[in-house]
Amino acid sequence: MRSLVTGAAGFIGSHLIDRLLAEGEEVLALDNLSSGSLANLADARRSAMGKFSFQRADVTSTATADIIKRHKPQVIFHLAAQVDVRKSVRDPLSDAMVNVIGTLGVLQAASEAGTEKVVFTSSGGCIYGEPDPSRLPVTEDQVYLPESMPESPYGVSKKIVLDYLRYFKAVKGLDYTALALANVYGPRQEPASEVGLEGQVVAIFSRKMLGGRPCTIYGDGTQTRDFVYVDDVVSAYLAARDKGSGELINVGSGVELSVNDLYRNLAELTGSRFEPIYGAARPGELHRIVVDPTKAAEQLGWRPGVDLAEGLKQTVAWFRATA
Repeated sequence: MRSLVTGAAGFIGSHLIDRLLAEGEEVLALDNLSSGSLANLADARRSAMGKFSFQRADVTSTATADIIKRHKPQVIFHLAAQVDVRKSVRDPLSDAMVNVIGTLGVLQAASEAGTEKVVFTSSGGCIYGEPDPSRLPVTEDQVYLPESMPESPYGVSKKIVLDYLRYFKAVKGLDYTALALANVYGPRQEPASEVGLEGQVVAIFSRKMLGGRPCTIYGDGTQTRDFVYVDDVVSAYLAARDKGSGELINVGSGVELSVNDLYRNLAELTGSRFEPIYGAARPGELHRIVVDPTKAAEQLGWRPGVDLAEGLKQTVAWFRATA
């Protein structure tokens, strides 16, 4: 099978490519390297399995559309995105250019190239807004409830694309599955900065704790998230190649964990003795979110296989080895 992966040099994209190559697939990797790293593709470049090639291109450029039409992939895994919630609040136009216009370009080119399916990366938190606690864990049908208002332009952009996906399936015959990912963590997730993105909290804490530095928790730490290990997420992408047609599907653990509890787990694994520093909560970020993965089991035959204790252990081991 010929597959194309956008956002290929990123944390999740590079793990996905490794698995695709292990299955003997032909994979074209696209990334503009604004946040991804070629180092993440080192294993793919050395792989003796499958067929791998890389092209540097921005998802908003005509070059990406030209590559798709020329390569004619059977499946596109679309992971390229602007994922910084705070940046989307500061600059919603820039966020929409990447997440909406960039995605539209991919969908249009895919339909013209005869691509069979697009597996789209959505957000398992931001598209639902701040859910009523009585509705946790959130199910996919909640995305269209009147009260499900995204708290950030990033969430809006990811929600808008769901309608475009339905349009391209109904009118252009381009199949899709949209995976609403919870907070993904694991090896290769390098924080973009000292402050980092909310979704990179495991990476940020791990690096700082192993470096003997204190960590900052934004808010009071009672905010909760759903953490899912990267290998499990990759399995969901692979299952979505030929399952979950026309569906939005949550990919998460279904377990709600506070940031304070995450901090304590990581402090124990790293031997950190620092108490956390608490800062002001950041605009656009949710207080509580956990997704219901029942539909993933029903539609994809997918269930998370790595529990939090094991996933954090493997993640910390990787950060320790690469310190």
